[in-house]
Amino acid sequence: MKEFCFTSESVTEGHPDKICDQVSDAILDDVMRQDKKGRVACETLATRGLLFIAGEITTEGYVEIPSIVRNLLKEIGYTDMAYGFNYDASAIITAIQEQSPDIAQGVDTGGAGDQGMMFGYATNETPQLMPLPIMLAHSLVRRLAEVRKTKVLSYLRPDGKSQVTVRYQNNRPVEVVAVVLSSQHDDISQKKIEDDLRQAVVEYVIPKELLAPDYKLFINPTGRFVIGGPQADTGVTGRKIIVDTYGGFGKNGGGCFSGKDPTKVDRTASYFARYLAKNIVASGVASTCEIQLAYVIGQKQPVSIMVNMFGSEKLPEEKIVDIIRKNLDLSPAGMIEKLDLLRPIYRKTACYGHFGREESEFTWEKTDLVELFSGAL
Repeated sequence: MKEFCFTSESVTEGHPDKICDQVSDAILDDVMRQDKKGRVACETLATRGLLFIAGEITTEGYVEIPSIVRNLLKEIGYTDMAYGFNYDASAIITAIQEQSPDIAQGVDTGGAGDQGMMFGYATNETPQLMPLPIMLAHSLVRRLAEVRKTKVLSYLRPDGKSQVTVRYQNNRPVEVVAVVLSSQHDDISQKKIEDDLRQAVVEYVIPKELLAPDYKLFINPTGRFVIGGPQADTGVTGRKIIVDTYGGFGKNGGGCFSGKDPTKVDRTASYFARYLAKNIVASGVASTCEIQLAYVIGQKQPVSIMVNMFGSEKLPEEKIVDIIRKNLDLSPAGMIEKLDLLRPIYRKTACYGHFGREESEFTWEKTDLVELFSGAL
């Protein structure tokens, strides 16, 4: 019997890197509201008392960046000067230029905005067709934010992280063997934090039957997490791409998503690869599927399509590639149209994962291609 443990992590919306992802995507959303043809490549850096926003933006609209940023920080919860990072007092510096005309001439004709390879993954071990460790990790930090914002645990601050270790037998999840939960907090006893987070977060989120009888729980393992957010750690857009995707299950192309408009295949082709993989698994053709798409800057169609079903396939992988090529337009324009991506939907994607979500904005999670693949069985 094959047995192993696999671990995934997630972070809260107040984590420094996730602040930056949200800022970049909030700016993208504002462009999309005004100008669906706008081009955005926006990067953010956050440190104590300062946000620096740089990149290339070409749009017919006008984006009031400081206002967007301050409203976002307030919504996240950076409302107290004691946090060392405050929505009203932090400095905001911008350095924005237009998209390079050398890049634009390839994108304007419908080509990809950059070269690269993108991956999508799906597995039938959860209802969302996602790996269990990352789904539990996301649920824990979502709950952390909920109990903080609703004042159930009013002493919590915005920064936080989770980590979940799941034991597998024969490639199927069996039980949770370890949980790490770290949350920034006011000056309060470690014992109270441990008791509260165990009851209000861990036991609330993870079903009792899924927890191993002797599972290990680590809550704020250093014993203190008062100083957090950008006061403690500098954040940068795009540093949580494993959190954003599959928690380490499945491969990653290396390019992040946040702050990039849909002409960038780093984002759009990753979404479409997930869309394909999820529909293949949902159709019953395979229990696990990974898709790779690869693009060349300025060219419309991918230079390669790879399907890997890890021995679980009921159809040859080459047959699946043929179905995809014959029935779906994998050009940037084709993927954008199919998934309706020219909308201000991206700030919501910047926290708690881009995949496995059930909100209506996440069109790449639809399973409307099931008959295309199951019909070939």
